[in-house]
Amino acid sequence: MSVDPRESQPNPQGSRIDPYVDAYAARAAGMVASEVRALFAVASRPEVVSLAGGMPNISALPLDALGELAQQVVVEQGRTALQYGSAQGDPVLRQQICEVMALEEIDASPDDVIVTVGSQQALDLVTKVFVDPGDVVLTEGPTYVTAINTFAAYQAHIEHIPMDDDGVIPEALEERLAALTRQGKRVKFFYTVPTFNNPAGVTLAPERRHRVLEICERFNLLVVEDNPYGLLRYEGDPVRPLRAESERNVIYLGSFSKTLSPGFRIGWALAPAAVRDKLILAVESAMLSHSNFNQAIVGRYLATQPWPEQIKEFNEMYRARRDAMLSSLDALMPPECSWTRPSGGFFVWATLPEGINSKAMLPRAVNERVAYVPGTGFYYGGGGERNMRLSFCYPTPEQIREGVRRLVSVLESEIELRDTFGGVPSSTGRGGEAPAPDLP
Repeated sequence: MSVDPRESQPNPQGSRIDPYVDAYAARAAGMVASEVRALFAVASRPEVVSLAGGMPNISALPLDALGELAQQVVVEQGRTALQYGSAQGDPVLRQQICEVMALEEIDASPDDVIVTVGSQQALDLVTKVFVDPGDVVLTEGPTYVTAINTFAAYQAHIEHIPMDDDGVIPEALEERLAALTRQGKRVKFFYTVPTFNNPAGVTLAPERRHRVLEICERFNLLVVEDNPYGLLRYEGDPVRPLRAESERNVIYLGSFSKTLSPGFRIGWALAPAAVRDKLILAVESAMLSHSNFNQAIVGRYLATQPWPEQIKEFNEMYRARRDAMLSSLDALMPPECSWTRPSGGFFVWATLPEGINSKAMLPRAVNERVAYVPGTGFYYGGGGERNMRLSFCYPTPEQIREGVRRLVSVLESEIELRDTFGGVPSSTGRGGEAPAPDLP
């Protein structure tokens, strides 16, 4: 007869739910579910218009062609594609990745490219290689929610540098770096999504890019540039990535998740040679090697399919969705609200009126069958209470317009309650707890 370990080995210091709570490493305390992931179960209900998740819309993908490519890989390359591979990644694919980066004027050698499981693994590897507990990581404020989780899991101290409509503010970056240097703090890198920022949607202005690089070089600070959206531009002139301006102190992270499909889980890091070698060792210790099979399919896709035209098709599709969101916000949002106007990427960052808390308002919004991501998820240690991230990449234009209509209806009710109860955050009613959404 099996014995429940909780009965055979009492743990008075632990938890009845998790008897191993006292055995976890300290870093496990930083491993928490993101607010985006927590929304997926509710937002995936068919009656809910989700303006929350940043899932790419793969409806325009040539699925028949991808199926044929997968069959070709099995038949023609099966003996190698289904075996272990290199920790650095397939050399043919690494050369093709350099050709993709060349579209944004990045001059790179395949020897300096490391293939990863999406750019998320690349970020994890960089953090693993550089960050000791207590080290400082600088990010934009707001920043990518899973980056926060990664840095926290490695017990970094995260500090945000404010942004405006032209991206991160260089003077604020310089001032914070100077203060941390005086305090003797070890700042390991500045993590940035400078082009079509997730979640803010803004792009770092060209003149600021030069200034940010100059500041980081002066403080001998590494820049980690995350650029999954750079080719998804809907208007305006292209902006050169930071890595195109500086090779010495920029680690560049890229991904096929947005320009092909997230299901392949193929991303990459472009790093200086010494850093590259450390990242390869980190890959080997974490997972030995990548999927040769997925790399081979992506490689064949890049070699045989008109993928630049496919990106143009994606851009037309996303432009229509972006325009539907912005026109709906322009027509319907209360005058006390403001929002960014992205020229690419997936996201709009909205600011709500004083006294309205986006996280507290979310249960009512879900009850009204619309979902978004509260701004609090994109800050470490507080912030974003009056903000929300609205994603336009996945719903149809018609769904986006209906979702904005539902959201505005909830927001107007919140404003009315706020005014009725004298500035008390309205989603808590007369001071009580926020109502829970009606879940199945």
